[in-house]
Amino acid sequence: MDYKRFQVAEDIKVKLFKSMLKPRMIEEKMLILLRQGKVSKWFSGIGQEAISVGVTCALKDDEYILPMHRNLGVFTTREIPLYRLFTQWQGKASGFTQGRDRSFHFGTQEFKIIGMISHLGPQLGVADGIALAHKLRNEQKVTAVFTGEGATSEGDFHEALNVAAVWDLPVLFCVENNGYGLSTPTNEQFKCENLADKGKGYGMESHIIDGNNILEVYTKVSELAEDMRNNPRPVLLEFKTFRMRGHEEASGTKYVPQELLDTWAEKDPLENFTAFLEKENLLSSEIIAAIRVEIQAEIDEHLQKAYSEELIIPNESKELSEVYKKFEYKEVSPNKDTKNIRLVDAISDGLRQSMEKFDNLIIMGQDVAEYGGVFKITDGFIDDFGKERVRNTPICESAIVSAAMGLSINGMKAVMEMQFADFASTGFNPIVNYLAKSYYRWAENADVVIRMPCGGGVAAGPFHSQTNEAWFTKTPGLKVVYPAFPYDAKGLLATAIEDPNPVLFFEHKGLYRSMYQEVPVDYYTLPFGKASHIREGTSMTIVTYGAGVHWALETLDKNPDIDADLLDLRTLQPLDIKAIYDSVKKTGKLIILQEDSLFGSIASDISAMVMENCFEHLDGPIRRVGSLETPIPFNAKLEQQYLAKSRFESVLLELIKY
Repeated sequence: MDYKRFQVAEDIKVKLFKSMLKPRMIEEKMLILLRQGKVSKWFSGIGQEAISVGVTCALKDDEYILPMHRNLGVFTTREIPLYRLFTQWQGKASGFTQGRDRSFHFGTQEFKIIGMISHLGPQLGVADGIALAHKLRNEQKVTAVFTGEGATSEGDFHEALNVAAVWDLPVLFCVENNGYGLSTPTNEQFKCENLADKGKGYGMESHIIDGNNILEVYTKVSELAEDMRNNPRPVLLEFKTFRMRGHEEASGTKYVPQELLDTWAEKDPLENFTAFLEKENLLSSEIIAAIRVEIQAEIDEHLQKAYSEELIIPNESKELSEVYKKFEYKEVSPNKDTKNIRLVDAISDGLRQSMEKFDNLIIMGQDVAEYGGVFKITDGFIDDFGKERVRNTPICESAIVSAAMGLSINGMKAVMEMQFADFASTGFNPIVNYLAKSYYRWAENADVVIRMPCGGGVAAGPFHSQTNEAWFTKTPGLKVVYPAFPYDAKGLLATAIEDPNPVLFFEHKGLYRSMYQEVPVDYYTLPFGKASHIREGTSMTIVTYGAGVHWALETLDKNPDIDADLLDLRTLQPLDIKAIYDSVKKTGKLIILQEDSLFGSIASDISAMVMENCFEHLDGPIRRVGSLETPIPFNAKLEQQYLAKSRFESVLLELIKY
């Protein structure tokens, strides 16, 4: 292996050696503990240490790194106390996830490391968001994100590279090409000769690096990182290396030809570099032995500290209280000045005033800048806030959701406009697996609002009409808001942006320009989890939200003899279940109206909770009214038949007579 062509100071060479030896020795110990049943799983990076160590040493300590399973060298080079790693792998409280996740599925702001999730791809978009925050603050910093050759086939990889290229983000995309995605060889995963070639399609600079040559990794990454700090741009690095052990230890390596293992064994980055340093008289067998003793003592000491820590005693209230970051709601009351505006105007005003209040708030979405969004909610925003803060995005929902998370990680707030709520399906993974779970897993909140234009009644067909809130109310860690009136929409949007947790903010398209109301001119907030009591009555309780509120009002106006309590939920997570219980206990009857279809819905959950907790107060069966169990049709008459509105009155009258 050619080391001589790289001009690296002698003390740095020795540091690189120690930094590779430490994770190697830890791994060797972990393999023993795995066989003893003292750790549950292990993803070995033996033979790949030069990449993790070289990249980490080339970056500054305050620059973010997003590693993967086989990047133990990132964590050790950043000098994370070993007992914290050991307790993490043992599922103990001193671990970074307090037993809630395993292996390297964690991050730590203290060491500027952001961990992976098993879905791999989203962290590439997260790196985009972190780098974007640096760029917006004019900070000359680089972000490095790791992935494997297998994950380069994921859509998130392509989306993230494209976004980084379009926005000139200083991201080092580090692809460890170790030959196999679990057992599938590279020739069954892609046709290009080199993964670095993929950068060309995005107009991105790319390089191939010998991932087993520590000096090549360190030198090349150092040069690139310094240049990228002054000339921000993304760079794709393909590190040629090999995985000497299984994908994880249980997988084994029987599918790998022995001659291939033998060839790469001769390229071992630690053994070759050790021999080179000895030849250069920078190391001797005595020095190496002393270094090993020192590292082994550290490992033993920290393992003992980890072993001596008590096992976690499950605490239900603790678990439930740490799904969301604590949010101290502060009521901001409006003044008396109002104007009669539409729902769409109220949302626009609320968004504009939040942009004025929070100078670290970024809006992202398709066509949100000059065009003002397809519903014109951000019309004129670039004149006031500029294109840096009001950002058109490529059509790539997954990467932009992930980038919003990256902005949050790096101290910003983000509002993403999902052009239509239906399109959230292509960003579903990072919403439900990254945004929703990060705070519970390792106390990293997602200060992100995703605006969700939704709903039928506008003849938009199956792909632009869904009201898909139940996709998200099922997922702990998300908050779901669904206003029916302009006043509520403006105040709740302000609260959503103030809240440091991820919020799905549903906006019914059919109400955008049809619903007017007197709305305070200035900034104000409204609390989550508090239903609005629209009408008072004693004969029955009607619970609804969104367009359903207006359908219910229309029906009650048509039947003035019906004396009903009408609750507009306004937020679905958190849900004001107390208001529902109190009303049902007063009226004895309950009908739940929603635009969504019924199976697996909010109406079903509310019905079940009332049956479990208010059964003795009921004077009749709980009735649920929802739309048909079909996709939403385009034809106006078919859509009218589909919507729950067409059936609500008859069900209501039946329940009155019961």
